[in-house]
Amino acid sequence: MPLHLSHLIAGQARASADSLAVHDPATGEVFAHCPAGSAADVDAAVHAAQAAFPAWSGLANEARAHWLRRLADALEARVDDFAQAESHDGGKPLKLARQVEIPRAVANLRFFAAAAEQFASQSHHGQAGLNYTLRQPLGVVGCISPWNLPLYLFTWKIAPALATGNCVVAKPSEITPVTAWMLGELAREIGFPPGVLNIVHGLGPVVGKALVEHPRIKAVSFTGSTAVGQQIAAHCGPALKKTSLELGGKNATVVFADAFEDAGQRERMLDTVVRAAFQNSGQICLCGSRILIERRVFDAFREAFVARVRRLRVGGPFDPQTDLGPLVSRAHFDKVLACLALARAEGGNVLCGGESLQPLGCEGGWFIAPTVIDGLGADCRSNTEEIFGPVVTLQAFDDDAHALALANATDYGLSASVWTQRLDRAHRIAAGLHVGIVWINTWLLRDLRTPFGGVGQSGLGREGGEDAMRFFTEPKNICIRMD
Repeated sequence: MPLHLSHLIAGQARASADSLAVHDPATGEVFAHCPAGSAADVDAAVHAAQAAFPAWSGLANEARAHWLRRLADALEARVDDFAQAESHDGGKPLKLARQVEIPRAVANLRFFAAAAEQFASQSHHGQAGLNYTLRQPLGVVGCISPWNLPLYLFTWKIAPALATGNCVVAKPSEITPVTAWMLGELAREIGFPPGVLNIVHGLGPVVGKALVEHPRIKAVSFTGSTAVGQQIAAHCGPALKKTSLELGGKNATVVFADAFEDAGQRERMLDTVVRAAFQNSGQICLCGSRILIERRVFDAFREAFVARVRRLRVGGPFDPQTDLGPLVSRAHFDKVLACLALARAEGGNVLCGGESLQPLGCEGGWFIAPTVIDGLGADCRSNTEEIFGPVVTLQAFDDDAHALALANATDYGLSASVWTQRLDRAHRIAAGLHVGIVWINTWLLRDLRTPFGGVGQSGLGREGGEDAMRFFTEPKNICIRMD
């Protein structure tokens, strides 16, 4: 029987008069019903958060850390349940949810629990009296998370907001809402203080809009599409409301000949570049969807890379042999197929993939074969617009300057990875890339203390570590005359 989800408002499960169907991407079948929330639900959640704010913000940092750790412990005890729900909800392979995404959600809660205890203020002396700076919570904040990494990014937002003493109204994606609902149920089970964390489900143009525009929401943290991020910025700018926007990407993977020719690194490099291109069926904002290869090894790289991609196994998420599951929704499936048609129309040469699939037992699902395309110029839409699916393009470059020009030939600027044996080149290329994150000879190796975010069409602001703690607080300087 399908699950019936509910809002979490003031510590209580609240039903909705209307609901939205949640589909299993592997079969196309409805497996849950999500509340179709309203502006009234958002208002109720904001008032609940306001009522809870004085007590929550008044707690010692270690007391808030204690509650985050209790929630992390409860989540860790049910990793398998959450991983299975994530696989049903988003279609991702169970092993990916079990080994990476749910453990990362646990780590997010624990990391920011520790951050709450270590978050330091500043003091200044010797120039003009004695100054010290308070970092005070904002009040009630809104957190809007996307469908591609549902619990992973949901906790990445709510954890620092709660750790710094704010109360939260959070909206998960209506496409993949189940694990956020389950986390809310866990919070109720452990007696998390009512009203501190509120979860309202529903459509972005209804619930998301009401949350962003609510006058008592002091800040908005959003991860999602650039188009929606621009709409949020258009409201929050005139309202002088703090905004953190983590948006799309069209990330470059830059492979220099020395990295490919090094026999000791070649296999690891190829395996990592394949993973960077196709993990979660390419539905990660950090995926390397444009692979740039030094010309003298282009043909050899293309042959080795395509051979590996052909070995990737597409199938149901609960099959332990599956490498790629389905795309998250029918609408997104149709969008990616349209992007493949565009790539062909632009003159692209499809080296492998390029079609939909129907794996055994998943005949109603939304599967697309991992696809590699070459023959497209840097200014083609396939190389400048985000596809967000299992599709990558290959381009050749001649030298360092050409590599940088191709890598920067997009309005996005989230991340890049650079593969080379030369340390001087690695530093030089990293400094010249117009992105917020650069990986050298690796991909998605994350230290949670570091700033995360992009430039240009990839967003505004940074998340992670002290950047997140500072975003969710307001600095107040106190100056004392000393003579």
